[in-house]
Amino acid sequence: MARVGLLTGGGDCPGLNAVIRAVVRRGLARGEHSFVGFRYGWSGLLEDEALELTLESTAGILPRGGTILGTSRTDPFAEGRDGGRDGLGEIRRTLEGRGVDALIPIGGEDTLGVALRLHHGGIPVVGVPKTIDNDLAGTDYTFGFQTAVQIVTDAIDRLHTTAESHNRVIVIEVMGRHAGWIATHAGIAGGADAILVPERPFDVDEVCARLRHRHERGRSFSIVVVAEGAVPREGTIQTHDKDAVDAFGHPRLGGIGVTLEREIEARTGYETRVTILGHVQRGGTPVAYDRVLATRFGVAAMDAVAASRFGTMVALRGTEIVEVDLEQALREPKLLDPALYETAELFFG
Repeated sequence: MARVGLLTGGGDCPGLNAVIRAVVRRGLARGEHSFVGFRYGWSGLLEDEALELTLESTAGILPRGGTILGTSRTDPFAEGRDGGRDGLGEIRRTLEGRGVDALIPIGGEDTLGVALRLHHGGIPVVGVPKTIDNDLAGTDYTFGFQTAVQIVTDAIDRLHTTAESHNRVIVIEVMGRHAGWIATHAGIAGGADAILVPERPFDVDEVCARLRHRHERGRSFSIVVVAEGAVPREGTIQTHDKDAVDAFGHPRLGGIGVTLEREIEARTGYETRVTILGHVQRGGTPVAYDRVLATRFGVAAMDAVAASRFGTMVALRGTEIVEVDLEQALREPKLLDPALYETAELFFG
């Protein structure tokens, strides 16, 4: 018998509840295990805020978006946090007080980065990868990504009709801090006329030239998809303020779409509008693919705990669920496949 703790950290994501449900059901099927969920990410461990997870409390949550545990971007190792409190010591005391034998944190690079430090500190952890952006190394896909791509694709389809009706250029800003997976997948699926991603700094004059070429060929509208982390080549245009940062020191992004709206209209004379999809991409019910992947991840994470394979992260490789070292999974971000972007370029304009 083991007592297992769970938490969800970072941004919310469709499929988180499916992971929680799968861990609990797999654990109960294996024997008399018990489960406790910590509220609001690492904050719940620091403040000892938790709730029991049972078959009854996790029933009916499979199709629900968000997370029943709540989440936050709390960094327990942040310098100067609350007068320099001992994050590792507080987490250890909470786990011991709750009788927790192992911890399953579900999150992205920041959440799993904390998990790796806990592992080095002797706390048994098994990670589950979660990121809308699909930029975690070690796994081919993360749950929530396909849902976000479908939401963006649906938005592009809808914006096509209004762009064509009004002879407009419409700029659609989507998620993607370091990697352009969402922008490229949805851009291809939605037939975008330009896709701008963090991996490839863009020249706004080249973008405008492409739009003019479309119009010269008789097209009266264009769709431009831009990832929030896309950046212009140095000195071409002024973009968002990078001084504001989150708890982990990442710039608070957003606003590149507004800049492009202004620059495209000024340089081409074409009426231009921006739509920033923002958090709508990570809300609502997960698509079937993400429900299945999240369930498989939850089952595999519980199996890893039962076998005491700690310091690992469950991952998708091809069609198989495997375990990889947390160290390896966090070594570097998984950037956009150049071949995928080259495929998208074939259809630009």
